[in-house]
Amino acid sequence: MEDKLYAFYLAGKKENEIPNALYRKYNVKKGLRNEDGTGVRVGLTRIADVVGYEIRNEEKCDVAGKLYYRGIELRELINGYSKAQTYGYEEICFLLLFGYLPNKAQMKEFCELLRSHYELPKDFLETKFLQMPGKNIMNRIQQAVLSLYDYDDKADDTDISNTLLQGIDILAKLPSILVYAYQSKLHRYHQESLVIHLAQHNLSIAENLLYMLRKDNRYTKLEAQLLDMLLIVHADHGGGNNSTFTNVVIASTGTDIYAAMVGAIGAMKGPRHGGANMKVRAMLEAVVEKIGYCEEEEVICNLINQILDKRFFDGSGLVYGMGHAIYTLSDPRSEVLQSYIEILAKEKQRMSEYAFYKRFEACAKKVMWERKHIRISSNVDFYSGFVYDMLGIPQELFTPLFVLARTVGWLAHNIENKLYDGRIVRPATKYVGELQDYVKMEDRL
Repeated sequence: MEDKLYAFYLAGKKENEIPNALYRKYNVKKGLRNEDGTGVRVGLTRIADVVGYEIRNEEKCDVAGKLYYRGIELRELINGYSKAQTYGYEEICFLLLFGYLPNKAQMKEFCELLRSHYELPKDFLETKFLQMPGKNIMNRIQQAVLSLYDYDDKADDTDISNTLLQGIDILAKLPSILVYAYQSKLHRYHQESLVIHLAQHNLSIAENLLYMLRKDNRYTKLEAQLLDMLLIVHADHGGGNNSTFTNVVIASTGTDIYAAMVGAIGAMKGPRHGGANMKVRAMLEAVVEKIGYCEEEEVICNLINQILDKRFFDGSGLVYGMGHAIYTLSDPRSEVLQSYIEILAKEKQRMSEYAFYKRFEACAKKVMWERKHIRISSNVDFYSGFVYDMLGIPQELFTPLFVLARTVGWLAHNIENKLYDGRIVRPATKYVGELQDYVKMEDRL
């Protein structure tokens, strides 16, 4: 049957093709991108700004990457981050949602509100996870978030105050949803012992995730701080990234926040977006299996060329974790993480692996310049999978953690769009097919 379906497709393939020349003829931007790679502007925002280039004399000029949350540059936020705390992500949530940094009293009230929503609805764990484990964690998360709709008496109320409360509730419950989705899958499909820990109201989101995930509940302060840092750098990335735009498009129809969030999670699942961190980790594991923690630049560059020539790894021709749609000279998220990664790598006795990551990054930059004369940098996905692995977080949870971190960004843009745009997102497409007459069945060849 599958072969027959594909045969149907092939029979009409030639007539259905859209030549590249038509995109230029009708000035259609593939992927909502201009010819120089810059994004087509589709909205205005005060939440976050992603800077990787400047327009000078009508030409695109690459600059060092910067990421702003409500006008504050990421490095400045991280430099002001207290080394004693593990709730920096909660502070960033407040900033993104309300537009200003909280004082101590406001921070305390906000954290208390978040933590009051940690608990899942009655019987949710049993009915949505233990009785219905899923084969794919991301799909299971979508189903769980959508199920929360049924427990909400005001599920279809899209008023700003209600949307805000609903979004906070989803965010607060996601650590439990992520962990239980993973554990129930292991128990059902891999016959592993099931150990369930409930969320603790005295812990931050980062701490709770480690607490619930580990059988002995134990984690170090450094581990919690680094996970907290990862949540911070993934919290938002402007209104144009795929999952955030998906969220806004769906919300613009006037539907409930659960539907909008589930759509964004679906967008995040793809390997070209949130799933990239898993691809990076898998690629580097394949590279290390092939050449070990090689110190010879020529050997590493040769293997990178093989990847680009589609002769090694997955045949895509992509060096995962290198390059970004906006950042060229540097990804500030990657740079921010690296000093913290080195500290953890020393603690975990994995400096050889970290040093190889650095060599691979340098070689990838060199190869891309030699082959295409373009400058690229490592993006946040290049190192995040390595960090998650050092934290003992399984690969299947890499992308779900991205979902957890980015939920606050989705919520902030959802609300901003409701307040200041309010129109249904409805771009146009140009029909380029042929006009035909209907032929009755009995007259068809």
